[in-house]
Amino acid sequence: MDNVTTSIRSDTSSDAGGSRRPGRIAVYLELAKARLAALVVLTAVVGFLLGARGWSDPAGLLWTALGTALSAFGANILNQLVEQDRDRLMLRTRGRPLPSGRVTGGQAAGWGVASAVAGVAILAAAANPLSAGLSLLTVVLYVAVYTPLKPRTPLSTVVGAIVGAVPPMIGWAAAAGRLELGAWVLAGILFVWQIPHFLALAFMYRDDYARAGFRMLPAVDRPGNLTGRLALLYILSLLPVTAAQVLAGVSGPGYLIASQLLGLGFAGIGWRFLRLRTEPAARRLFLASILYLPLLLAAMVADMNRPASSLGRTAAAPRPAAVALAIDGPAAGGR
Repeated sequence: MDNVTTSIRSDTSSDAGGSRRPGRIAVYLELAKARLAALVVLTAVVGFLLGARGWSDPAGLLWTALGTALSAFGANILNQLVEQDRDRLMLRTRGRPLPSGRVTGGQAAGWGVASAVAGVAILAAAANPLSAGLSLLTVVLYVAVYTPLKPRTPLSTVVGAIVGAVPPMIGWAAAAGRLELGAWVLAGILFVWQIPHFLALAFMYRDDYARAGFRMLPAVDRPGNLTGRLALLYILSLLPVTAAQVLAGVSGPGYLIASQLLGLGFAGIGWRFLRLRTEPAARRLFLASILYLPLLLAAMVADMNRPASSLGRTAAAPRPAAVALAIDGPAAGGR
């Protein structure tokens, strides 16, 4: 801990051996789990595009992506702040900035709160109170509910899946000013997808989770029978849930075909995991889940139904006047 200050200096700093140490930005992004947050931002972007029924508001899309990213950064940092002692016990996480001593608890708390507040504020100013409120809800659920539940019950995974289902609703609310049926279906897809995604990850690292005292299902279900069955059940549930976007009028028949083919392929890998219940099978399932989601979302956006009256946005809540003026300029004449 004596080297905390020097370990987060600029990228030009070096250790005794002459190797370069990461600077503040690199450490911040690592602490914020930027790669994980990128997936959160992706779902919010898709929610925005579907809520707007197109690409007609690039400025609004960028503000929404930025606000969502900062909110996700803040939640991830505060999560690691709470879990730093348990992270020290896990081989997978002991090199993170807090357990390794590259960041102090005070620094992490400051970064986390500032990021979360900035993200919510951006959404409130550039979009609307509904999207900002949903963003605040995700931070609170993640840090104050999901995180404390992880050492207590395997049902924490369900709470975590709820948290991960909200970002596309943030994007939809930012674009449309309300939550339509398609927003709820999109959230349902994210909720169902996260269960097999996380079960596969937790199975791969079940010894690590057990060592740190996290009661993830694979850590207590050592043979993996229940884990495998639940993973496959949720994957099969994706077939009707993804099809519901067509019934909601969001996407068309091309998406329907793609979603079912992707779901059947995903289910085949889930079935193999259920039969084998080995770490390689869990890794294949985890990688398949990562591939499945962006392909599904891409098909959803590529085949989205646009309004019959125009190719532009549906009626949406206007941006606050100050933000609209800053983005569009005084001669833009509004939206």
